[in-house]
Amino acid sequence: MKAVQVVTPTGPADIEVREVDAPVPAAHDVLVEVHSVGVAFPDLLLSRGEYQFKPEPPFTLGVDFAGVVLDPGAAESSGFTVGQRVAGVNLNGGAAEVVANPAIFTFALPDALSYDEGAALPMNYLTALFALEERGGLRDRETVLVHGAAGGVGTATLQVAKGLGARTIAVVSTEEKAAFARAAGADEVVIGPDFKDAVKELTQGRGVDVVLDVVGGDAFTDSLRCLAELGRILVVGFAAGQGIPQVKVNRLLLGNTDVRGVGWGAYAMTRPGYMQKQWHRLAPMIEAGVIRPPIGATHDMADFGRALVDMDERRTLGKSVVRVR
Repeated sequence: MKAVQVVTPTGPADIEVREVDAPVPAAHDVLVEVHSVGVAFPDLLLSRGEYQFKPEPPFTLGVDFAGVVLDPGAAESSGFTVGQRVAGVNLNGGAAEVVANPAIFTFALPDALSYDEGAALPMNYLTALFALEERGGLRDRETVLVHGAAGGVGTATLQVAKGLGARTIAVVSTEEKAAFARAAGADEVVIGPDFKDAVKELTQGRGVDVVLDVVGGDAFTDSLRCLAELGRILVVGFAAGQGIPQVKVNRLLLGNTDVRGVGWGAYAMTRPGYMQKQWHRLAPMIEAGVIRPPIGATHDMADFGRALVDMDERRTLGKSVVRVR
């Protein structure tokens, strides 16, 4: 079978589509025929050997995937059946024609969603839910400011925040990204790096309750200045590539504000059953149409590397997807 592999961790340009042996399911794995694979930031880091998880090359990329159950194996008691549509997530391995994935990291895909949308769901939307509920303590009718709001995690956060009853303000860099964020569900959109004054005006000077930051860099200090009393910044990543921001803790003291780290993968993967609970939490939002993952681009398997370059250069809108079938 074909798989998208890192042979040498020298970046996305050197990714190869190779013939590999079909997977042999372990106990409690589900064997899935993959139709679509989500392109994720960990894939980019893995291609360069920069991720905290460092598999031995050659290894297969692919964090998110969607497809059809070929064999539920020992996971049959969990309810999966042959032919069932599913989505799944793991540290890697999904970018192949067939994948064996743990049942606890595999989810029933609602009929309303395509395989492309299913491959866009797990990592980004479960991260957004973890960030807003577990780490952010988001309450009904609070206001959430989302940086990088036209990207995969950004659009997921806009939609999950809406599903949790929040008002959303998207921060983006271009008019094209502004239109994309609005279509994804943003209530308000601010364009450009000088967002602080516009956000203060939109909130009548009060500020926002939660900031979700996947960008980092120079925007971080102004994000602190945008917080309302008891506000929380949720640090998800540093896509700006400008180094890790420094926090002057006197700002936290004066405003009774918090900076909180968001590490969904390390938390969720060590707690059996946690992801399934999260998926069930998202299900009513999917059913109501609040969650509908926006797909920015689709690619063939051979173009997985090109999709990662687009992500690295911040050209990606929403979630990019690679179609296996």
